[in-house]
Amino acid sequence: MSATMQLVRQQQQLRAAIVDRATATGLLRTDTNREPLLRIYQQAYTARLLAALRDNFGVLPRAMGDDAFDALGHAYLQAHPSSHPSIRWFGHRLAQFMAEQPDLVPHPAFVDLARMEWALRAAFDAADAAPLSAASLATRAPEQWAGWVPRFQPSAQLLNLSWRIEPAWRALQASEGEDPELDEPEAGEHLLLVWRPQLETRWRSVSDATEAVLLPAAMNGDSFGALCERAAEQVGEANAAAAAVGVLQQWIAEGLLAEDALPA
Repeated sequence: MSATMQLVRQQQQLRAAIVDRATATGLLRTDTNREPLLRIYQQAYTARLLAALRDNFGVLPRAMGDDAFDALGHAYLQAHPSSHPSIRWFGHRLAQFMAEQPDLVPHPAFVDLARMEWALRAAFDAADAAPLSAASLATRAPEQWAGWVPRFQPSAQLLNLSWRIEPAWRALQASEGEDPELDEPEAGEHLLLVWRPQLETRWRSVSDATEAVLLPAAMNGDSFGALCERAAEQVGEANAAAAAVGVLQQWIAEGLLAEDALPA
C-alpha cells in the first residue's frame, strides 16, 4: 500500500472512530494510550453539532428547556448524522423526526415551532429576486391577465400548522435575559407564510378566508384567471375579480411577488 493510500485509510478510520464511534483498531499507536484523546474528539464532535442545532433553532431550545432539547438533539444525531458540508443545514429533518418521536417532545406544538424556525432560516438563506412592482404590473395589456402566473420570491414558503405557536415565538424572540412565562399554545389549523422581500425575513398567519384559498393555489402555479375562478367560489362571481385583485395588491405591497412574473 502506498503512503498516500495509507494516509487516506487512516483518515477514513479516524473519521469513523469520531463520527460513528467505530473501533479504532490499527489506528492508534501501540506504544501509548490514545483512547482518552480520541474520546475528546468524539465528545467535541457531538458537542459542536448539538451547538449548531441550537443555533439553527434559536427559539425552540428555550421553549423546550435545556434537558428536553439536549435529549432530542442526541437522539436526532444518532438517527440522522450530519451529511452536509456546512453545519448550517444540520437539522433539516428535525421537525419530521420530532413528529415521529413524540416521546421526545414535551408538547406536540413544538413540532410546528420547529417547522416555523427552519422555514425562517431557509428564507434568510434563499436566493434574491427583484420584487414585482404595481407599476410594472400596470403596463401589461388586459388580454395578458388571464394567463398570467404569479411568480413568488424564492424565499416564500407556506406551512400548514396545527398549533398557533406564533405568539410563543414572538414572546421568546423579543425577550431578553430570563425566558418569559408562556401560555399553552392553542390548537388550530391555519397557514403560516414565510418570506424575505429584501434583507429582513418576515412571516404572518393567513387569516383571510379568500387568501387562504388563493395563496396555496398561486404558489402551486395557478394563473390569475384560475385564481379568479377560485375566488368566485368564495365571494361569488360579481366580487371575484375584485377579491383576487385585492389579494394580489397585498402580495405586491409585501414584496411577496418577484419580477418577471408576466409574459413579455
